[in-house]
Amino acid sequence: MNKTVLITGGAQRIGAAIARLLHGNGYDIFLHFGQSKQAALKLQNELNAIRDQSCMLFSADLTDENSPIILEEWFSGFHRPLDVLVNNASQFFPTPWQNASPQDWQTIFTSNVQTPFFLIQKMLPFLTHVNGQVINLIDIHAERTLEQHPIYSASKAALKNLTLSLAKDEGYRIRCNGISPGAILWPDQEENMSEDAKKKVLDKVPMKRLGNVENIADTVLFLCNNDYINGQIINVDGGRTVYS
Repeated sequence: MNKTVLITGGAQRIGAAIARLLHGNGYDIFLHFGQSKQAALKLQNELNAIRDQSCMLFSADLTDENSPIILEEWFSGFHRPLDVLVNNASQFFPTPWQNASPQDWQTIFTSNVQTPFFLIQKMLPFLTHVNGQVINLIDIHAERTLEQHPIYSASKAALKNLTLSLAKDEGYRIRCNGISPGAILWPDQEENMSEDAKKKVLDKVPMKRLGNVENIADTVLFLCNNDYINGQIINVDGGRTVYS
């Protein structure tokens, strides 16, 4: 039987690249999506055309505190162990100190911290059955905060700490690692970024270019294949973190 991976936020961008690569390496894909229904259906059709019934879809709002329970109930219906859980979904928007709201805090921290924590908790029985792995998508800004994004940066710092905590507490049963992307893609609101703003970002990257989603997917596969890596955060950032 094929290995299994559950990916949150898997319909587009980094999540979709992870799904395609792991599918090509023999994994059955359990794909969560939020609002991107058409992209999720297109990806499902693409993968199922290659291998029938190899990609299953489920939609849930990860800002809902009940979403881990809902996802666990959905996955349990397949009666499969879980080899890999990839917490990729994330809320990202600016929250300047002057006008950030408690609702902004709640939205970001529920999606980026609370839901991954309780989803891991709910999926532990499926993961421990096969000595599986959790891979959390973090961010280099967990270490060096992003301007005008204090709540987002704090949420990723919290997720990094939870990654290390899980690796320590449950390392005898499962592994947990993190990947911190740097400048991989311009934000969805790219049209609002000036060329000068983009240049300022790239000037801090020694390689002087963006990465791509395949760079992150390749790192996920590397972690899947190396069963003695635990409690590590891998920066995939073109060297950006060498800048203080």
